Amino acid sequence: MAKVIMVQGTMSGVGKSLLVAGLCRMMKQDGYRVAPFKSQNMALNSFVTEEGLEMGRAQVMQAEAAGIKPLVCMNPILLKPTDHVGSQVIVNGEVLGNMSARDYFAYKKKLIPDIKRAFCKLEECADIIVIEGAGSPAEINLRENDIVNMGMAEMVDAPVILVGDIDRGGVFAQLLGTLMLLTDAEKRRVKGLVINKFRGDSSLLDSGIAMLEERGGIPVIGVIPYMDIALEDEDSLTQRFENRDNSGGSKIEIAVIRYPRISNFTDFNVFEQIPEVSVRYVDSPEKLGCPDIVFLPGSKNTMGDLLWMRQNGLEGAVKKLAQSIPVCGICGGFQMLGKQIADPQGQEAGGVLNGMGLLPVTTQLQKEKVRRQTKGRFNGLEGVFSALSGLEYAGYEIHMGHTNTVEETKKGKTCGGAVWSGANRNVYGTYIHGIFDRGEVGSALVNALASKKGVRLENCVMEDYRSLKERQYDTLADTLRNYLDMEKIYGILRNRAE
Repeated sequence: MAKVIMVQGTMSGVGKSLLVAGLCRMMKQDGYRVAPFKSQNMALNSFVTEEGLEMGRAQVMQAEAAGIKPLVCMNPILLKPTDHVGSQVIVNGEVLGNMSARDYFAYKKKLIPDIKRAFCKLEECADIIVIEGAGSPAEINLRENDIVNMGMAEMVDAPVILVGDIDRGGVFAQLLGTLMLLTDAEKRRVKGLVINKFRGDSSLLDSGIAMLEERGGIPVIGVIPYMDIALEDEDSLTQRFENRDNSGGSKIEIAVIRYPRISNFTDFNVFEQIPEVSVRYVDSPEKLGCPDIVFLPGSKNTMGDLLWMRQNGLEGAVKKLAQSIPVCGICGGFQMLGKQIADPQGQEAGGVLNGMGLLPVTTQLQKEKVRRQTKGRFNGLEGVFSALSGLEYAGYEIHMGHTNTVEETKKGKTCGGAVWSGANRNVYGTYIHGIFDRGEVGSALVNALASKKGVRLENCVMEDYRSLKERQYDTLADTLRNYLDMEKIYGILRNRAE
């Protein structure tokens, strides 16, 4: 049996995902076979494995930190919200169906055998498994049939590290309040407390930590400073959506449309490594401004998000910009740029919706989801994207629809190729996520945008996103070693839960 330890938090966004990634990296460096696990993840940023199975990107990031390939057994249940009260439920990488929150709450106990099988499969290839919880274990209204926090810990007899976020304030109340709401059996599982995202002189916390340990009866095993780490964060809590001040002199502006159900915006993280390039997420015509390129990203509800753009004026603003600057849609954004979206089986809104009419394609949403990794070489592109010609790309597809050109629709054929462009040389579309992650691809596009604008970038040699992340994992591990008591953490692993 693998040794196991679990990271839980006082709330969402306290840094559980990054802490798990850091632990995985440190344990890998220490010579262990280590793997991440999260029984249930709610996220719109997802990934497709080599086997064509879908899982949350947070566990992909943690697997990369552990130096192993992502396996769907690391995240057996993925919930992808479709609206405010329901989600698409994905089990073992495949779509189970759409459920309301109430229906899923009543159903989820039936998924415990799937969770246990996934965990046992992961044990076959790991010495240590680091489990991530979700939200908070103190959500007492969700305690019944819990499968992701203390319920998960009990399933595999895992000791728990509880993390609080001091950057939001009230960290002592967070930690003590959480412990107070746990049952005695649950509290006995908690073996260490961590204060995360601290800014300043940590000695100022000494008196508070002494009182916290006295009242909580559990040692504080780390005070981690606020870290500026360029890794993927929880999509629902990301700070990337905050509008950034471009007065610092960005020469190239990338605007990404932020719809209500935006998904896989990780496609644009690769561009953040260039100081002279800004990436802005915009949700209104007023914030769109005059960027150098507009991206329409993926969406979990393509028809609903297109209607949202139509109603708030962003559709009209993007169509106007497409006359002079490049506009590129990825996945759901690609579907929106076409002439029509049909939903005969009611996967989203049902019926037929006119698209933006910027690409000569039509889309029909279908029940079966396309999931695959893909690679190839760019060719046949015009305008700014012609700079990519001959370069290799690699990525993955996750979509519910099939998109055809108008002529192919008549012949019953499906679009091929990596990127489609229309009669307007400024408009492009693709189903491939991660298509810009290769450094030479991102560099070629940004340099082409700079040339079109007539500006010169001082340094536009981009690193492959994967190698950039590798350095970030090492930085994360180095920081955590300085501020976490790893001797105590290894001791917790040895002793296991009592």
